[in-house]
Amino acid sequence: MKVEALEYGDKRVYTVASFNKGVGAWLSRLPTVWVEGEVTELRRQAAWQSVFLTLKDPDGGASVGVTMPRSKFDALRLELKDGERVHVFGRPELFEQRGDFRLRALSIERFGIGEHLAALERLKQKLAAEGIFAAERKRPLPRLPRRIGLVTGNDAAAKRDVVTSVTARFPAAQVLVAEVYVQGPRAPAAIIDALRRLCQQPELDVIVLARGGGSFEDLLPFSDERLVRAVATCPVPVVSAVGHEQDTPLCDLAADARASTPTAAAKLVVPDLRDLVERLDRQRAALARGARRGLERHSQRVIVLVERLRRAPALAVERKAARLERQAGRLRALSPRATLDRGYAIVRKREAIVRAAREVEPGDRVEVEVAEGAFGARVE
Repeated sequence: MKVEALEYGDKRVYTVASFNKGVGAWLSRLPTVWVEGEVTELRRQAAWQSVFLTLKDPDGGASVGVTMPRSKFDALRLELKDGERVHVFGRPELFEQRGDFRLRALSIERFGIGEHLAALERLKQKLAAEGIFAAERKRPLPRLPRRIGLVTGNDAAAKRDVVTSVTARFPAAQVLVAEVYVQGPRAPAAIIDALRRLCQQPELDVIVLARGGGSFEDLLPFSDERLVRAVATCPVPVVSAVGHEQDTPLCDLAADARASTPTAAAKLVVPDLRDLVERLDRQRAALARGARRGLERHSQRVIVLVERLRRAPALAVERKAARLERQAGRLRALSPRATLDRGYAIVRKREAIVRAAREVEPGDRVEVEVAEGAFGARVE
């Protein structure tokens, strides 16, 4: 629609509505563009048809209002928060009723750290769903590793910290160092290759993956999906010591153990020799005390056994004598003599015992034995 001006003599005057309409028509002819800025004043309500935010230039402070249909905004699933930096694709427009200039967004994308954070969060959820970070997958570290692998950067402070701490704690430890790229796009492949080569070394019991602190972008290789999977499937237990305490790259979650610093990693992989010697001394003293107590117990037992052996013959004789006396008592009770003592007598006829009266006849001579002595008699 053509915007007509009012004629006031030699002046052409536009009403506010006409002016806004003309500017709006002109703006509508501009192409769609990408605009970069920081999200502020994000406003979204379920009852609103549109989402409103302000896009601010973090350097100069300039800002522009942005509006986007709520259905499109929700479909992006960005979960934006104030302070995040984004790229907004849209077209400039003027809200004619109020003369508000704004950018009507067609799409929004994170960029920089915000984009990487979102991508890392998606990768983290994916790997967690596969069980890559599960606690039951973690393997115990060896108590006394025969050889220790160290993957770190060339001439890095992390390498010095790990090697110095390991040798100070346990001088006999053997450390195999693999120096690789630990920053930039070539780092993940280089670290994976170093892990593979170290695992081929004989008697290698544990690997330390170490890098000192750095920016978020510097530590991104240690969240690379290929490296995270390589750490999780490494045949040798891996200790991740990347960045500082507040840094948590994804390889920290996939490793068998995490150390807040490279120095702390040394404490995880080797014991302190002084503590180990002190513990051995305590255990040796405990064994000596146990041996002495055991010897004392056995000595007391030997003494008791010797006393028993010394007394055994006499006890045996006593037991045998008592048994013999019991048997003698039984024999005495069964002996004919005991019967004679009670007033009975034994009658013999020619050495045969007379048990019935019919066995003798009048005039037969018999021998009569009583308790004390014997005498002859003749049957009448």
